[in-house]
This record gives sequence, C-alpha cells and structure tokens, in this order.
Amino acid sequence: MTAVAAAFALTGCGSLIGRSQAKDIAEINVSSPELRDGKPLPREYSCQGGQGSPPLRWSSQPLSEAKSIAIVVDSHTSSDAAVHWVLYNIPATTTELGPNAAEDPPEGSGQAKVTSGKTGYDPPCRTPGSYRFTVYTLNGKVDPAAGSTLPEILKSIADQTIARGRLTAVDIE
Repeated sequence: MTAVAAAFALTGCGSLIGRSQAKDIAEINVSSPELRDGKPLPREYSCQGGQGSPPLRWSSQPLSEAKSIAIVVDSHTSSDAAVHWVLYNIPATTTELGPNAAEDPPEGSGQAKVTSGKTGYDPPCRTPGSYRFTVYTLNGKVDPAAGSTLPEILKSIADQTIARGRLTAVDIE
C-alpha cells in the first residue's frame, strides 16, 4: 500500500473525502471557469503547461461553525494515487481562488508537502487518470507541528470537516 493510500485509510478518507463518523457533512458546490466535471484537465494545469493551479469557486449554505477552508487535489491512475496540492487555513469567508493561487496563497493559509515532496501545487502528469479538486469547510484550523507529514495534515482536515464538495477532471487534454 502506498504512503498516500495508507494516509487515506488512516484518516477514514478511503476516497479522500473525509468521512466523519460523528456528524453529517454538508455539501459544497465546486466549480471553475477552466475545469468541467468529468471532462479532461486542461493541459495548461498539468505538468505540460505553465499555469500552476487552476481557478476554483465554491459555495454552500452558510455554516456558523465554519472557521477555515481547505483544498486537496489528488489523483488516481491505474498505477498509483498521489496528492498534488494541499492548501489549508483559507479564511472561511473565501469563496474562490484565482489561477495559480499556489504561488500567491491567501494570507494566513498554509500548504503541505505533497506526495512528490514539493510544497505547493505539483501538476498532474499521468493520463489516463482521475484528478479530484476537493474543497472542505472546517470547524477549526489546521495547526501542524513543525515537520508534520502529509498523512497528519490530511487527518487534521478530515477530523474537522463539516462540509465538502468536489470537481473531478478525467484524463489530461
């Protein structure tokens, strides 16, 4: 089992969409002016392009207990699974990120070191594959200790999730 798959299993995120065992999870609508659910990831947001992370928008019912937003981008191909971006502690009032937000993230937010060892957006390369852009509303903030691992940060996100939504690109243009 890969380290990423183990992280998903440990966090109760078999599909990375953190399942809380104690509470209902509200739904978030996720969209993008550049991505379409079920359609190929535009080449410019893959390792073949230079645009960095794609723009994302989200909306959900206002949740009084919302304290922050997290975004996780992961992929599943026939040969492996990987996490390409983890951005956390986005202010709870934020409802969109522009293109290449990984290079200029919202003030106060943090980015985890992903599967490749890079911090920030690591563009997907493999096709065929499924590329998931998941937005989480959290009832707290992720407070990683120095040197926290990707599984630890993903678990913190899963443990605090009160709403979630996903946009999935299939393959790369």
